[in-house]
Amino acid sequence: MDQLKAIRYFIKVVETGSFTKAAKAFGVPPSSLSRRVADLEKSLGATLLKRSTRIVKLTEVGQIYYSDVQKIVNQLEQSHETVRSYQTTPKGRLSISCMVGFGDKMLMPLLDELSALYPEIILDVSLSDELSTLGRDDVDIAIRGGYAPNERVIAIKLMDNGFIPVASPCYLQKHGVPSNAMELKHHNGLYFKTPSGPTPWLCKVDEQWHDVSGPAVAISNNGSWLAKKACNGEGILMSTRWALASYLELGELQELKFEHEVAITQNSNMAVYLLYQKQRYLVPKVKAAVDFLVQRIKETGEGSKQIK
Repeated sequence: MDQLKAIRYFIKVVETGSFTKAAKAFGVPPSSLSRRVADLEKSLGATLLKRSTRIVKLTEVGQIYYSDVQKIVNQLEQSHETVRSYQTTPKGRLSISCMVGFGDKMLMPLLDELSALYPEIILDVSLSDELSTLGRDDVDIAIRGGYAPNERVIAIKLMDNGFIPVASPCYLQKHGVPSNAMELKHHNGLYFKTPSGPTPWLCKVDEQWHDVSGPAVAISNNGSWLAKKACNGEGILMSTRWALASYLELGELQELKFEHEVAITQNSNMAVYLLYQKQRYLVPKVKAAVDFLVQRIKETGEGSKQIK
């Protein structure tokens, strides 16, 4: 028995929920495909599928086996693609997952440049603040803000991702400029919402962390909307320097600086990371995109750091 072929047949039956559909996908008779899957079950000494006239479902042990072999087959396909694509023109579908705000402001304009450089790459881009697991979610490249991940992936630091407090001149004229971080408690707050909730305003004084969050005026995961409200004088906003760069440059917002730094977390190592699986870097489309994005985003990041 060709076990690998039988496993591929088994996986396709699970994905389509039908022996007939699976057989059609491979261009073989349903009886032949069914026989190979039955031989696979016999060799394993286990029933993987519950068969009926209407539907095919996984057994409990079948679910475990499917989860395991799917990962193996996916890895094998990636290895095959690496060999086939080695030293060839970057082309094919490239799946990129990126956090929303960074995607809108930083990534999307660069992807137009990437497409012009490599017209045979088909970009498949998803913007989401939910975490993606490389490989399992069929993502080639992920861009995330936070801390270096524990996943077994390559993580390239693109830029710092610390939050800074800002307010519009009109807000400060009306409500006054806070002289120290503790006074932020008495100011209107515009809060960015992450998947784990709104970001607090924290300040470390004499080795002790204090919550200096003011009363909330608005909470959202839409950074542009919060920035507009800040420009309108509705409150103080904590956001990343790269997201606020254009507003700071135009003078619509100004950074508030205190003796004691304000942050949204006690961890000071926040950054934006580009993530990819090590073996995928050998695939030309992935290598081309990683090299291009790392260079261009770091260049852009250096530009935003100069606005202080």
